[in-house]
Amino acid sequence: MPVEGVGIREAWSKIPSPGSIETGSERFTSKRMERILAIVVAVGSTVLGAQALIAALTTLSEADFAHVGMLVLVFAPLAAMLVACVLGRGVRTASGLFAVGYLIALILWPVVVNPNHKVAAQQPWIFFLVNVGVVAAMLAFPLWLQFVWAACMPFVYGYVRLVQGDFSNEFWVTTGFDVSFTLILGLVIIALGWMFRSVAAGVDDVRGRTVSSYAAAAAATAAEEERVAMSALMHDSVLAALIAAERAETPRAQTLAVSMAREALTRLANTDAGVAEEGSDEPVAVGQIVIELRRALSELGADAIVEQRGDAGHLPGRVARALVLAARQALGNAVTHAAGRGLHVVVIGDGDDGTTVVISDNGPGFDPEAIGADRLGIRASIFARMAGVAGTAEIDSNSTGTVVTLGWSRA
Repeated sequence: MPVEGVGIREAWSKIPSPGSIETGSERFTSKRMERILAIVVAVGSTVLGAQALIAALTTLSEADFAHVGMLVLVFAPLAAMLVACVLGRGVRTASGLFAVGYLIALILWPVVVNPNHKVAAQQPWIFFLVNVGVVAAMLAFPLWLQFVWAACMPFVYGYVRLVQGDFSNEFWVTTGFDVSFTLILGLVIIALGWMFRSVAAGVDDVRGRTVSSYAAAAAATAAEEERVAMSALMHDSVLAALIAAERAETPRAQTLAVSMAREALTRLANTDAGVAEEGSDEPVAVGQIVIELRRALSELGADAIVEQRGDAGHLPGRVARALVLAARQALGNAVTHAAGRGLHVVVIGDGDDGTTVVISDNGPGFDPEAIGADRLGIRASIFARMAGVAGTAEIDSNSTGTVVTLGWSRA
């Protein structure tokens, strides 16, 4: 197969089945937008927080324990929020703690910090963090509460300032300006956050629908290709083998019919592997079968042991290949339908006279007769494959588990 064909097939196999798209990958843009918002909030809050901290330290007086407690109440959650935004972990929790802690500090402000401070023109340091509390609410709360927070926080600040200034005319003018500024800015911040998140969610939704549609188209195309290949195989090989068997009257014709039937069964079993040949008939050691099955378990991510018993001998190459491929199909079924519970593989050698492979699991079991006629996982990949090399395949399944026995004997 050309290199380009291999690349296309590998890429095609990466397309998820319809309905199997993981939520994490489906919401990629929304997660990326949340990360961007957290970084922007961290940068802006750092600047405003540093400005507020400098203003607070310049007004801090000795033995003012209440003011120190207020600083701890505000800046400790703020520092935690900044660290969480930078690291991208615990952003919602840390932001919520700061938003609530800042609101409590704002309410306590006129009682705890400088209750006799009557200078209206000098804004207190806590003013610089009003909109930081709003962006914290944007990261932590649902949309309706974000707008409530953005609308109420400036008025809480304004009421606190008016209480501190005994509702004097001078305080009404400066406080009204501060409230209007923070109110407009806070509502704009919340609106922008809502808009960016809505755009990201829309991109994710369109992406999810596009991938689902593409996956459905890919599945339909693969099914059609398989149908065409199966129809050609049935016409070229299976029907020819049946006609040859019907007309075989001499020993030579019967031998030819058997050979044609074996080739047809092999091609039918190997349709899922993309090959139609039996492979080399050079002798293969039973130990190589064990190695191949261990490799198959590793590729499937299954935790099981391949046990080897009996006398290790050699098998014809095509027989060993059929045993490995049929066993791989049984292992895949056990991992898919039984989650690999109690998976156990035993390879029993009888010298050069034959080999038996037993795959068992403790899954819920199934009824082999109830499998649809269009499902070739068992009929073609196991039964037809073993029949193509004159081997045997048995499936014993009930509510306690499933046992698949594959065998070949030189006799």
